[in-house]
Amino acid sequence: MTKSFSGGGAVAPSAVVEEQAGSEYLTFTLGQEEYGIEILKVQEIRGYEAVTRIANAPEFIKGVMNLRGIIVPIVDMRIKFNLGKVEYDEFTVVIILNVVGRVVGIVVDSVSDVIQLGAEQIRAVPDFSSSTFDTQYITGLGTIEQRMLILVDIEKLMSGADMALIEQATLQ
Repeated sequence: MTKSFSGGGAVAPSAVVEEQAGSEYLTFTLGQEEYGIEILKVQEIRGYEAVTRIANAPEFIKGVMNLRGIIVPIVDMRIKFNLGKVEYDEFTVVIILNVVGRVVGIVVDSVSDVIQLGAEQIRAVPDFSSSTFDTQYITGLGTIEQRMLILVDIEKLMSGADMALIEQATLQ
């Protein structure tokens, strides 16, 4: 399946979602780690540009941007995941997502590629129950040759209580 990253805004029909769910991922980097999100959630990829700050917003919500008449909240994933110092450079991008009918942008260090993972390439998340490490937004670990991807449930992340970007009720 080829995915266009420009224009668009339409969500794929549910039959296509069910057929392709979990098989193709857009990979991106945050710090030294590589992450993956379902390609069907991606609307487009843009270079990072300044955003309009919103007073009293959590630190990880950088602000909002106007995307062809739609006001889009922008979340910096490095801040959200506590990955240390945040620096913006020529590789920093914003991935525009369409999650449960809501348009949201996430700032990442760089975008790598689109990969297809079979069920045999996806491993369960290790049990970190005795630690304070929160794995509720991780659906699994993808392996492809020597690469390991942290697969993120972007809908669950964006609807978390601390994010408040998407109504909880719309996910049920």
